[in-house]
Amino acid sequence: MALEESISEEAAEELARNETPARRSGLSEFWYYFSENRGAVAGLVVFALLVLVAILAPLLAPHDPNIQFDNAQLLPPAWTSGGEWRFFLGTDAVGRDIFSRLIYGSRFSLFIGIVVVAIALLGGVTVGLIAGYVRGWLDTLIMRIMDVILAFPSLLLALVLVAVLGPGLVNAMIAIAIVLQPHFVRLTRAAVIGEIDREYVISARVAGASPFYLMTRTLLPNCLGPVIVQAALSFSNAILDAAALGFLGMGAQPPTPEWGTMLAESREFILKAWWAVTFPGLAILVTVLAINLMGDGLRDALDPKLKRS
Repeated sequence: MALEESISEEAAEELARNETPARRSGLSEFWYYFSENRGAVAGLVVFALLVLVAILAPLLAPHDPNIQFDNAQLLPPAWTSGGEWRFFLGTDAVGRDIFSRLIYGSRFSLFIGIVVVAIALLGGVTVGLIAGYVRGWLDTLIMRIMDVILAFPSLLLALVLVAVLGPGLVNAMIAIAIVLQPHFVRLTRAAVIGEIDREYVISARVAGASPFYLMTRTLLPNCLGPVIVQAALSFSNAILDAAALGFLGMGAQPPTPEWGTMLAESREFILKAWWAVTFPGLAILVTVLAINLMGDGLRDALDPKLKRS
Protein backbone atom coordinates (compact mmCIF):
# COMPACT_ATOMS: atom_id res chain seq x y z
CA MET A 1 0.00 0.00 0.00
CA ALA A 2 2.77 2.41 0.94
CA LEU A 3 4.53 1.62 -2.32
CA GLU A 4 1.38 2.35 -4.32
CA GLU A 5 0.86 5.67 -2.52
CA SER A 6 4.47 6.60 -3.21
CA ILE A 7 4.08 5.79 -6.91
CA SER A 8 0.83 7.79 -7.04
CA GLU A 9 2.49 10.82 -5.43
CA GLU A 10 5.41 10.64 -7.85
CA ALA A 11 3.01 10.37 -10.80
CA ALA A 12 1.06 13.39 -9.55
CA GLU A 13 4.25 15.41 -9.16
CA GLU A 14 5.42 14.40 -12.65
CA LEU A 15 2.03 15.38 -14.07
CA ALA A 16 2.19 18.75 -12.34
CA ARG A 17 5.68 19.38 -13.69
CA ASN A 18 4.63 18.45 -17.21
CA GLU A 19 1.40 20.41 -17.14
CA THR A 20 0.70 21.42 -20.71
CA PRO A 21 0.04 25.06 -21.58
CA ALA A 22 -3.36 24.00 -22.93
CA ARG A 23 -4.50 23.59 -19.33
CA ARG A 24 -3.51 27.09 -18.45
CA SER A 25 -6.22 29.62 -19.08
CA GLY A 26 -6.52 33.27 -19.97
CA LEU A 27 -3.79 35.59 -18.82
CA SER A 28 -1.63 32.85 -17.31
CA GLU A 29 -1.47 31.03 -20.64
CA PHE A 30 -0.68 34.27 -22.46
CA TRP A 31 2.14 35.10 -20.03
CA TYR A 32 3.49 31.55 -20.26
CA TYR A 33 4.08 31.81 -24.00
CA PHE A 34 5.12 35.46 -23.87
CA SER A 35 7.73 34.84 -21.16
CA GLU A 36 9.19 31.95 -23.17
CA ASN A 37 10.61 34.65 -25.46
CA ARG A 38 13.31 36.30 -23.35
CA GLY A 39 13.78 39.05 -25.90
CA ALA A 40 10.11 39.94 -25.59
CA VAL A 41 10.41 40.15 -21.80
CA ALA A 42 13.46 42.40 -22.16
CA GLY A 43 11.53 44.57 -24.62
CA LEU A 44 8.62 44.78 -22.19
CA VAL A 45 10.95 45.92 -19.39
CA VAL A 46 12.52 48.60 -21.58
CA PHE A 47 9.10 49.76 -22.79
CA ALA A 48 7.80 49.92 -19.21
CA LEU A 49 10.81 52.04 -18.25
CA LEU A 50 10.11 54.32 -21.22
CA VAL A 51 6.51 54.77 -20.08
CA LEU A 52 7.72 55.51 -16.55
CA VAL A 53 10.22 58.07 -17.83
CA ALA A 54 7.51 59.77 -19.91
CA ILE A 55 5.13 59.98 -16.95
CA LEU A 56 7.81 61.27 -14.56
CA ALA A 57 9.51 63.57 -17.09
CA PRO A 58 9.04 66.77 -15.04
CA LEU A 59 10.65 65.06 -12.04
CA LEU A 60 13.48 63.31 -13.90
CA ALA A 61 14.57 66.08 -16.25
CA PRO A 62 17.19 68.32 -14.61
CA HIS A 63 16.32 71.31 -16.80
CA ASP A 64 13.47 72.71 -18.86
CA PRO A 65 13.82 71.13 -22.34
CA ASN A 66 13.55 74.46 -24.15
CA ILE A 67 15.64 76.70 -21.90
CA GLN A 68 18.84 77.99 -23.52
CA PHE A 69 21.94 78.38 -21.38
CA ASP A 70 24.32 81.17 -22.34
CA ASN A 71 27.94 80.13 -22.97
CA ALA A 72 26.96 76.45 -22.92
CA GLN A 73 26.54 75.76 -26.61
CA LEU A 74 27.64 72.33 -27.87
CA LEU A 75 29.10 71.22 -24.56
CA PRO A 76 30.22 67.56 -24.72
CA PRO A 77 28.93 64.88 -22.32
CA ALA A 78 29.98 65.21 -18.69
CA TRP A 79 32.47 62.32 -18.75
CA THR A 80 34.51 63.77 -21.65
CA SER A 81 36.98 66.62 -21.70
CA GLY A 82 35.22 69.97 -21.47
CA GLY A 83 31.93 68.56 -20.23
CA GLU A 84 29.94 69.66 -17.19
CA TRP A 85 28.02 67.35 -14.87
CA ARG A 86 24.99 69.61 -14.86
CA PHE A 87 24.64 68.71 -18.56
CA PHE A 88 25.04 64.94 -18.34
CA LEU A 89 24.72 64.23 -22.09
CA GLY A 90 25.93 67.62 -23.25
CA THR A 91 24.08 70.48 -24.93
CA ASP A 92 22.95 71.29 -28.45
CA ALA A 93 23.86 74.21 -30.71
CA VAL A 94 21.75 76.74 -28.77
CA GLY A 95 22.69 75.56 -25.27
CA ARG A 96 19.72 73.28 -24.43
CA ASP A 97 20.27 70.23 -22.24
CA ILE A 98 20.13 67.10 -24.43
CA PHE A 99 19.33 64.77 -21.52
CA SER A 100 16.25 66.79 -20.56
CA ARG A 101 15.10 66.97 -24.18
CA LEU A 102 15.48 63.21 -24.57
CA ILE A 103 13.35 62.61 -21.47
CA TYR A 104 10.59 64.90 -22.68
CA GLY A 105 10.94 63.43 -26.17
CA SER A 106 9.78 60.07 -24.81
CA ARG A 107 6.40 61.68 -24.18
CA PHE A 108 6.07 62.69 -27.81
CA SER A 109 7.13 59.24 -29.02
CA LEU A 110 4.53 57.48 -26.88
CA PHE A 111 1.89 60.04 -27.80
CA ILE A 112 2.62 59.61 -31.50
CA GLY A 113 2.54 55.83 -31.27
CA ILE A 114 -0.71 55.70 -29.30
CA VAL A 115 -2.59 58.20 -31.46
CA VAL A 116 -1.39 56.79 -34.79
CA VAL A 117 -2.12 53.18 -33.84
CA ALA A 118 -5.52 54.11 -32.40
CA ILE A 119 -6.56 55.88 -35.63
CA ALA A 120 -5.17 53.17 -37.91
CA LEU A 121 -6.59 50.37 -35.75
CA LEU A 122 -10.09 51.84 -35.48
CA GLY A 123 -10.36 52.71 -39.16
CA GLY A 124 -8.60 49.60 -40.46
CA VAL A 125 -10.56 47.11 -38.37
CA THR A 126 -13.87 48.77 -39.25
CA VAL A 127 -13.16 48.78 -42.98
CA GLY A 128 -11.73 45.25 -42.85
CA LEU A 129 -14.81 43.91 -41.05
CA ILE A 130 -17.10 45.46 -43.65
CA ALA A 131 -15.01 44.19 -46.57
CA GLY A 132 -14.75 40.65 -45.22
CA TYR A 133 -18.40 40.39 -44.24
CA VAL A 134 -20.11 42.08 -47.18
CA ARG A 135 -17.73 40.86 -49.94
CA GLY A 136 -18.78 41.51 -53.55
CA TRP A 137 -18.04 44.76 -55.34
CA LEU A 138 -17.57 46.70 -52.11
CA ASP A 139 -14.85 44.32 -50.98
CA THR A 140 -13.15 44.59 -54.37
CA LEU A 141 -13.28 48.40 -54.30
CA ILE A 142 -11.89 48.61 -50.75
CA MET A 143 -9.05 46.19 -51.43
CA ARG A 144 -8.02 47.95 -54.64
CA ILE A 145 -7.80 51.23 -52.73
CA MET A 146 -5.66 49.51 -50.09
CA ASP A 147 -3.46 48.05 -52.82
CA VAL A 148 -2.91 51.52 -54.27
CA ILE A 149 -1.85 52.85 -50.87
CA LEU A 150 0.50 49.90 -50.33
CA ALA A 151 2.04 50.41 -53.76
CA PHE A 152 3.75 53.59 -52.53
CA PRO A 153 6.72 53.55 -50.16
CA SER A 154 5.23 54.37 -46.75
CA LEU A 155 7.55 57.25 -45.92
CA LEU A 156 7.16 58.81 -49.38
CA LEU A 157 3.37 58.65 -49.17
CA ALA A 158 3.40 60.10 -45.66
CA LEU A 159 5.68 62.89 -46.88
CA VAL A 160 3.29 63.71 -49.74
CA LEU A 161 0.29 63.75 -47.41
CA VAL A 162 2.06 66.03 -44.94
CA ALA A 163 3.06 68.32 -47.79
CA VAL A 164 -0.63 68.55 -48.73
CA LEU A 165 -1.92 68.95 -45.16
CA GLY A 166 0.92 71.19 -44.01
CA PRO A 167 3.93 70.55 -41.73
CA GLY A 168 3.20 69.80 -38.08
CA LEU A 169 2.99 66.98 -35.59
CA VAL A 170 -0.79 66.52 -35.86
CA ASN A 171 -0.77 66.35 -39.66
CA ALA A 172 2.20 64.00 -39.53
CA MET A 173 0.29 61.62 -37.24
CA ILE A 174 -2.75 61.69 -39.53
CA ALA A 175 -0.58 60.94 -42.55
CA ILE A 176 1.21 58.05 -40.83
CA ALA A 177 -2.11 56.60 -39.67
CA ILE A 178 -3.43 56.64 -43.25
CA VAL A 179 -0.27 54.92 -44.47
CA LEU A 180 -0.49 52.18 -41.81
CA GLN A 181 -4.22 51.55 -42.18
CA PRO A 182 -4.09 49.07 -45.11
CA HIS A 183 -2.21 46.54 -42.97
CA PHE A 184 -5.07 46.43 -40.47
CA VAL A 185 -7.67 46.26 -43.26
CA ARG A 186 -6.01 43.28 -44.93
CA LEU A 187 -5.43 41.39 -41.68
CA THR A 188 -8.98 41.93 -40.43
CA ARG A 189 -10.54 41.02 -43.77
CA ALA A 190 -8.50 37.80 -44.01
CA ALA A 191 -9.43 36.84 -40.44
CA VAL A 192 -13.14 37.51 -41.07
CA ILE A 193 -13.14 35.44 -44.27
CA GLY A 194 -11.50 32.59 -42.36
CA GLU A 195 -14.10 32.72 -39.56
CA ILE A 196 -17.33 33.60 -41.35
CA ASP A 197 -18.18 30.03 -42.39
CA ARG A 198 -17.54 28.53 -38.95
CA GLU A 199 -20.38 26.82 -37.14
CA TYR A 200 -20.65 29.38 -34.36
CA VAL A 201 -21.13 32.19 -36.88
CA ILE A 202 -23.72 30.22 -38.84
CA SER A 203 -25.56 29.39 -35.59
CA ALA A 204 -25.63 33.07 -34.60
CA ARG A 205 -26.94 34.02 -38.04
CA VAL A 206 -29.66 31.35 -37.90
CA ALA A 207 -30.62 32.57 -34.44
CA GLY A 208 -31.42 35.96 -35.96
CA ALA A 209 -28.32 37.97 -35.09
CA SER A 210 -28.04 41.22 -37.03
CA PRO A 211 -25.05 41.89 -39.33
CA PHE A 212 -23.77 44.50 -36.86
CA TYR A 213 -23.93 41.99 -34.01
CA LEU A 214 -22.23 39.32 -36.10
CA MET A 215 -19.40 41.65 -37.06
CA THR A 216 -18.79 43.26 -33.66
CA ARG A 217 -19.72 40.56 -31.14
CA THR A 218 -19.20 37.29 -33.00
CA LEU A 219 -16.44 37.79 -35.58
CA LEU A 220 -14.34 40.62 -34.16
CA PRO A 221 -13.26 38.94 -30.87
CA ASN A 222 -11.94 35.96 -32.86
CA CYS A 223 -9.98 38.16 -35.27
CA LEU A 224 -8.05 40.25 -32.77
CA GLY A 225 -4.95 38.05 -32.39
CA PRO A 226 -3.06 39.08 -35.55
CA VAL A 227 -4.45 42.61 -35.30
CA ILE A 228 -2.92 43.09 -31.84
CA VAL A 229 0.46 41.89 -33.09
CA GLN A 230 0.22 44.28 -36.04
CA ALA A 231 -0.67 47.11 -33.67
CA ALA A 232 2.52 46.51 -31.69
CA LEU A 233 4.64 46.53 -34.84
CA SER A 234 2.82 49.59 -36.19
CA PHE A 235 3.62 51.39 -32.94
CA SER A 236 7.33 51.18 -33.73
CA ASN A 237 6.73 52.10 -37.39
CA ALA A 238 4.81 55.17 -36.29
CA ILE A 239 7.72 56.31 -34.10
CA LEU A 240 10.19 55.73 -36.92
CA ASP A 241 8.10 57.53 -39.54
CA ALA A 242 7.41 60.45 -37.21
CA ALA A 243 11.13 60.77 -36.50
CA ALA A 244 11.87 60.63 -40.24
CA LEU A 245 9.29 63.33 -40.97
CA GLY A 246 10.68 65.43 -38.13
CA PHE A 247 14.18 65.00 -39.53
CA LEU A 248 12.93 66.20 -42.93
CA GLY A 249 11.27 69.22 -41.32
CA MET A 250 7.72 68.02 -42.03
CA GLY A 251 6.83 66.62 -38.61
CA ALA A 252 7.15 68.22 -35.19
CA GLN A 253 8.52 71.74 -35.50
CA PRO A 254 11.30 73.33 -33.39
CA PRO A 255 11.65 73.85 -30.47
CA THR A 256 9.55 70.71 -29.79
CA PRO A 257 11.82 68.12 -28.07
CA GLU A 258 10.93 65.33 -30.50
CA TRP A 259 13.76 62.93 -31.31
CA GLY A 260 13.57 63.29 -35.09
CA THR A 261 13.47 67.06 -34.81
CA MET A 262 16.49 66.95 -32.49
CA LEU A 263 18.37 65.02 -35.18
CA ALA A 264 17.39 67.57 -37.82
CA GLU A 265 18.56 70.49 -35.69
CA SER A 266 21.97 68.86 -35.07
CA ARG A 267 22.78 67.32 -38.45
CA GLU A 268 25.07 70.19 -39.48
CA PHE A 269 27.15 69.61 -36.34
CA ILE A 270 27.53 65.86 -36.80
CA LEU A 271 31.32 66.05 -37.27
CA LYS A 272 32.15 68.33 -34.36
CA ALA A 273 29.34 67.47 -31.92
CA TRP A 274 28.70 63.73 -32.24
CA TRP A 275 26.66 63.62 -29.04
CA ALA A 276 23.98 65.92 -30.45
CA VAL A 277 22.94 63.31 -33.03
CA THR A 278 24.09 60.08 -31.36
CA PHE A 279 21.86 60.17 -28.28
CA PRO A 280 18.57 60.98 -30.07
CA GLY A 281 19.41 58.26 -32.60
CA LEU A 282 20.10 55.76 -29.82
CA ALA A 283 16.81 56.69 -28.14
CA ILE A 284 14.92 55.91 -31.35
CA LEU A 285 16.87 52.68 -31.85
CA VAL A 286 16.30 51.35 -28.33
CA THR A 287 12.60 52.27 -28.31
CA VAL A 288 11.83 50.72 -31.69
CA LEU A 289 13.86 47.60 -30.88
CA ALA A 290 12.04 47.13 -27.57
CA ILE A 291 8.62 47.46 -29.21
CA ASN A 292 9.55 45.05 -32.02
CA LEU A 293 10.76 42.48 -29.48
CA MET A 294 7.45 42.86 -27.66
CA GLY A 295 5.66 42.31 -30.95
CA ASP A 296 7.51 39.03 -31.44
CA GLY A 297 6.42 37.91 -27.98
CA LEU A 298 2.82 38.87 -28.69
CA ARG A 299 2.95 36.86 -31.91
CA ASP A 300 4.21 33.80 -30.03
CA ALA A 301 1.54 34.17 -27.36
CA LEU A 302 -1.43 34.91 -29.62
CA ASP A 303 -0.77 32.73 -32.66
CA PRO A 304 -1.91 29.16 -31.91
CA LYS A 305 0.23 27.79 -34.74
CA LEU A 306 3.38 28.91 -32.92
CA LYS A 307 2.41 27.43 -29.55
CA ARG A 308 4.31 24.34 -28.61
CA SER A 309 2.34 21.37 -27.35
